[in-house]
Amino acid sequence: MKHTTSALRIATLLALGGACLTAQATDGYFPHGFGLKAKGMGGAATAMAQDGFAGANNPAASAFAGNRFEIGADVFMPDREMSRTGTGGMLDVSVRSDKRAFLVPEVGYNQTLSDTLSFGVTAYGNGGMNTTYPGGQLNCGYGPANALCGQGKLGVDLMQLVVAPTLAYKLHERHSIGVSPLLVFQWFKGYGLEGFSQMSTNASKLSGSGYDNSQGVGVRLGYMGQLSDAVTLGVSYSPKVSMSRFKEYAGLFANQGEFDIPANMTMGLAVKATPSVTVAADYQRIDYGKVPAIGNAAVTGPLGGTPGGGFGWRNIDVFKLGVQWQMSPTVTLRAGYNHSDNPVTSANITPNVVAPGVMTSHYTLGATYAMSPASELTWAFMYAPRVSVSGPSMLAGTETVSMRQTSIGLQWGMKF
Repeated sequence: MKHTTSALRIATLLALGGACLTAQATDGYFPHGFGLKAKGMGGAATAMAQDGFAGANNPAASAFAGNRFEIGADVFMPDREMSRTGTGGMLDVSVRSDKRAFLVPEVGYNQTLSDTLSFGVTAYGNGGMNTTYPGGQLNCGYGPANALCGQGKLGVDLMQLVVAPTLAYKLHERHSIGVSPLLVFQWFKGYGLEGFSQMSTNASKLSGSGYDNSQGVGVRLGYMGQLSDAVTLGVSYSPKVSMSRFKEYAGLFANQGEFDIPANMTMGLAVKATPSVTVAADYQRIDYGKVPAIGNAAVTGPLGGTPGGGFGWRNIDVFKLGVQWQMSPTVTLRAGYNHSDNPVTSANITPNVVAPGVMTSHYTLGATYAMSPASELTWAFMYAPRVSVSGPSMLAGTETVSMRQTSIGLQWGMKF
């Protein structure tokens, strides 16, 4: 009863803390990793069981993670810019997005219930779609306008929170399966998009309605198998999560405001190269292109329509590689690299002015210091060099969007 009460309290903290989730280091708009240990290894975690984030990485890992609790935060610092040239000066513009630091909390919990059964709760977030461009740079024929000929400031903010209770079962002392129901909540606001009113099925539900919310229920399935003393295999899959509509943005997103969570699959291996060195590698597939609001080309149809125009994002492949060295009984060092396809295409550059998810490479470092057998501190650092994509503007000339990212985070963990 004591542990059950603790689990409920943890779940409450997850839900409250997760509501603060916002922009993050991104493969598209998914974070490059979940949990600071994974983030220090380029996000490679599908075959690792070393923290309470099984609900995000691989539900089956809960069976091997033991009794533990982690809480921490990442300070994420993206730098986003857009420009337009070749319009004879009429619509040429260059602006940089404001608000370049975000606090991203994280909490994870795991508990062994019996020799074969484990339970955990994880909260994690997506939300790399965030921009805040100043207004007043242009005159589009009706007074001061922003870079996309709308009124005032220009930008969007998408936040997605997933609360994932997790149950894992050991099929064998070396093999487990797991399931995590996904309770998904998302918030979105867009503003300064009035320049696209003539392209919308419902211009009154296109821009400036403040935050609207949406909910859905999904599932993540996982398998983990210790194939030998040195090699562990992990597999995790989540089908597309159907979300309720953003009613206040029915004139922006395809199908009258639908914005579903794309299906994603990850396979990973962890190899103990030596007793103190582990090398982990993950392959991830994210099906952005199969969600109409995200994957439809900008010219597919009117905004909010069926089919409707979207951001034109492609499905992407992500490769994550990390190494972990147990340097001493108290110090563990990590490094990693994360590479993904760029979902943003040149042919759909204009809608991606407000959603420049163009990152392709993340370089990471991290470490854990064991303060005692039951308490530890973990930190992780990430740097993603600037990536730019250019293409023909829907207004005139050529547009370019670009971004670079940095983050640093600290986490406290407890074993019990």
